[in-house]
Amino acid sequence: MTPAEITDLISQLTLEEKASLCSGGDSWHLQTVERLGIPGPMVTDGPHGLRKVADGSMAGIYDSVPATCFPTAAGLASTWDPELVHDVGAALGEETRAEAVSVLLGPGINMKRSPLCGRNFEYFSEDPVLAGILATELVRGIQSQGVGASLKHFAANNQETDRLRVSAGIDERTLREIYLPAFEMVVKHAKPWTVMCSYNALNGVYCSQNRWLLTQVLRNEWGYDGLVISDWGAVVDRVEGLRAGLDLEMPGDAPRNDARIVEAVRNGDLDEEVLDTAVARILTLVAQASAAMADPGSYDIEAHHQLARRAAAASAVLLKNDGDALPLTGPDDVVVIGEFARTPRFQGAGSSKVNPTRVDTALDSLRHIWGDVPFAPGFALTGESDPRLAEDAESLARGKTAVLFLGLPAVAESEGYDRTNTDLPADQLDLLARVSKIAFRTIVVLSNGSSVGMAEWDDQADAIVECWLGGQASGSGVVDVLTGKVNPSGHLAETIAVTLSDIPAQLNFPGEFQHVTYGEGRYIGYRGLDVIEREVAYPFGHGLSYTTFDYSDLDLAVRPVTDETAQDESVLTVTFTISNTGDRTGSAVPQVYLGFPDATVNRCVRELKAFRRVELDPGKSRSITIDLTRRDLSYWDILLQSWAVEPGTVRVEVGRSSRDLPLTGVVILDAPTVHHPLRRDSTVAEWMAADEEFAAKVRRATEQTGIDLDSDPTTAAFILAMPAYKMLQMAPIMTPEELDEMLGD
Repeated sequence: MTPAEITDLISQLTLEEKASLCSGGDSWHLQTVERLGIPGPMVTDGPHGLRKVADGSMAGIYDSVPATCFPTAAGLASTWDPELVHDVGAALGEETRAEAVSVLLGPGINMKRSPLCGRNFEYFSEDPVLAGILATELVRGIQSQGVGASLKHFAANNQETDRLRVSAGIDERTLREIYLPAFEMVVKHAKPWTVMCSYNALNGVYCSQNRWLLTQVLRNEWGYDGLVISDWGAVVDRVEGLRAGLDLEMPGDAPRNDARIVEAVRNGDLDEEVLDTAVARILTLVAQASAAMADPGSYDIEAHHQLARRAAAASAVLLKNDGDALPLTGPDDVVVIGEFARTPRFQGAGSSKVNPTRVDTALDSLRHIWGDVPFAPGFALTGESDPRLAEDAESLARGKTAVLFLGLPAVAESEGYDRTNTDLPADQLDLLARVSKIAFRTIVVLSNGSSVGMAEWDDQADAIVECWLGGQASGSGVVDVLTGKVNPSGHLAETIAVTLSDIPAQLNFPGEFQHVTYGEGRYIGYRGLDVIEREVAYPFGHGLSYTTFDYSDLDLAVRPVTDETAQDESVLTVTFTISNTGDRTGSAVPQVYLGFPDATVNRCVRELKAFRRVELDPGKSRSITIDLTRRDLSYWDILLQSWAVEPGTVRVEVGRSSRDLPLTGVVILDAPTVHHPLRRDSTVAEWMAADEEFAAKVRRATEQTGIDLDSDPTTAAFILAMPAYKMLQMAPIMTPEELDEMLGD
């Protein structure tokens, strides 16, 4: 339908029909209007795999049709591979279309403020640049198949505790620089068909009825013209939500909220034009989906499984590899220990749980290559300690290369609740301690949705492979890495702290009395750990390879910023060379960080601004050029209510992780000085710097009282720090009305 046809269709709808379209027809379908031939497209869960409920109800939430279960977002983010993530998105879109579903509810791109968030496995990163770039490609991939994505959860849904009502207290600069940029990037560059609002409140206003969030920022500033949909059950006040910019309520509260909308229009509380706008967006979505629904097509199940295997291998992060313990060179003296090798945990619990088309186990995959590799479960998934299992494993491991498959049980992390600690289960830690004492080598393979503490047992492992929740092919994917068929190239998308207490957010997580204060501000993840100078177990961006890479030849070219320089215009070009200095082909992920050591506003020690994924054969080198924009160098100025860039020193760091940056250089940025508009409460110093008339009056007044601002720093500090209107009460150099007149000028 064209916009004109949609307008004509709206004119044929009754008020009651228009209101009904603004809520779901059932748990997973939009409302229909049969007399006008308006269908109710289906939407369904699926950040990492389609979860289409077989009978279409909430009751059968885990009875879904078979679909490929890809690695969760925590794993996909660790690939740092936009092209691979795009391919996964295209496969998700293909399966969505084949099942006659119009919108896949994902991806989730909320920031990992704390490793305890129970839903972290569904989210990409602690860094908005990495999350935004990868989520953009996932959405592009999904929507390349003629179906829509749903970007969620907008915004500040960073915990599961009390998520249905908690209010996240976040200052605007932190919102703009940490919690909103990934959403902004995806909205502007991938144009998702829908954006899903979160359950929680933001600064006291529920996101489902937050006009500042849904209209001022999302639509007016970012230019979003798609559909805003509620999370399931997130609506509090339906009429207020509609007025704020929430178009569609799911799963719907019909007929009660439909009646409330009708009543609000009839009594003049809601302009019918607001309702018509929401209906137009809903009908636009129906029109967008019509072509794909008319020709759903099919997909190659085996090809998608092989893509899942490739993604699982790319998600694996080789954290440690002392003495080149990996790759394994053959079956001799190798034993496998850990129930996860036989019964893998490959996805999280909650609304994202997928019914996989098949599941590869690491044990079967290894035995397929090497025959009957010895195995001992070592522990039970029930969490009940069984000393006999540990004793059997210990006996098997003596003098061998023991590959231990450890991780978090399914109950440890899920949608709906947060973790209470980052520890591996006690029986697994006991097993590791026993095995490491008598094995020739100990290799730990982890399965978990969010980071786990490693400091207390790291020295017991010769090698550690973090596999996250790697999807249905996680078993074969990790075996590809362990045996060297695939050279590991994953890098951490989240910092692994030494202790949970090192993380600044833990001072205010998860809050109390329905409120959580983001007191750490912008200092989440590596940003916070850098500023308080804490050691980390493994830094953001870290990941080893079976080859080695060298960085050299850093060259920086900076261009002046003027008032006319656009936000997306390149102002800093970073060029460097990366070389494969090892003996096998591998992929490096060079990362570019910026710091602003002499900024007049508070800036983080370093922030990721760009990265590349580079595959190189042994002995080969490649020159990499990265352009950074004015926006990349900017901070959010709360007084100007815009992005601002300051003149001065910019430190550029390039390397393998946030703590391994072999290339460092500085440039001096030429940019206009940031001037803030004067207010009644601007300080005397700010007024004097901006207004010569005011400065002259202050100097005359102080000189008359025997005060020399230049030679009396103590008194000067007192006077200059005073708000101007306060000074007038002590030194009437002008009247308050005259000050207001100067502001008016």
